[in-house]
Amino acid sequence: MRIGLTYDLRSWYLERGYSMDETAEFDKEETVVAIEDELLRLGYNTVRIGNIFELVEKLAAGERWDMVFNIAEGLYGDGRESVVPALLDQYRIPYVFSGPVIMGVSLNKYLARLVVKAAGVPVCPGIIANSASDLDDLSSLEFPLFVKPVAEGTGKGITPKSLVRDRRSLMILVNELLAVYNQPVLIEEYLPGREFTVGVTGQGPEAKVTGGMEVICRDNLPYSVEVKENYENFVQYRVYDDVVRAECDAVALKAWRALGAVDAGRVDMKADRHGRMCFIEANPLAGLNPVHSDLPMLSRMNGMEFGTLIELIMDSAKKRYGLKNERKVPDNLQRACIQCPAG
Repeated sequence: MRIGLTYDLRSWYLERGYSMDETAEFDKEETVVAIEDELLRLGYNTVRIGNIFELVEKLAAGERWDMVFNIAEGLYGDGRESVVPALLDQYRIPYVFSGPVIMGVSLNKYLARLVVKAAGVPVCPGIIANSASDLDDLSSLEFPLFVKPVAEGTGKGITPKSLVRDRRSLMILVNELLAVYNQPVLIEEYLPGREFTVGVTGQGPEAKVTGGMEVICRDNLPYSVEVKENYENFVQYRVYDDVVRAECDAVALKAWRALGAVDAGRVDMKADRHGRMCFIEANPLAGLNPVHSDLPMLSRMNGMEFGTLIELIMDSAKKRYGLKNERKVPDNLQRACIQCPAG
């Protein structure tokens, strides 16, 4: 099989004048190399495509692939993670990881809360603020609160100020986040308990947990982008214990299935003041750096090596599309590609 790789290299964007904050979620060359090496080891032929701009150029030039291994995060808007999957859908090109709707819903933490809560997954009380006027009635919430942009990843927009203990601090922070990130702000009751992230592979009834780990930040710092980028100095990771394992796994699987996510990803959770494990967010496009990304890290800590994780992702995607380990494009996909625009 000929596998194309789509990704956002941080260096590509920095060279073109984008900021460090704009590119915080993007990958380094070493991540792409690691994925490519494992795909080659598994017997696939690989072709580097690049980001959405490069993907558009290659599609317009008539290039096609049997499947795309997509880790492109996208640049702007709350549908940025949906752009590559949506484009590939129009060309009927198979790809790994979830489709555009699931990516969009999961990126918007408030919408994801609504979905998983309806499925019976515990969530803490929270509201969405589109403007400062939405803070007039906070009767449903109890301080302290935790405040963050609704559709950012990698801890963007989260700082020690995110934990607020009074209305004045809340008003100041919400106005600041609305101005900086130009998107609604999620306000939730603070979860003071232990924090975990759990890996999931597959989809639906066949979805399985790859393992989980506890995230312990020094001095009770929030798990922000700065903390994540300097995790060696600020974070201790350890395998989740038998006391919480069953509850964490149940929250992860129920949330994953409720959202309809596929192939692989992570579900983050934290205990409330009563010790109940609450859903924080799901990441169906989890980072895949083999050393320091959470999904490979927690999988390795629970006995699953990076190569096995990549193999499970590919096997799940191939099963969804009914593809076998063939090196030529199946006839039905070949015909579809011929009929595609610009093809």
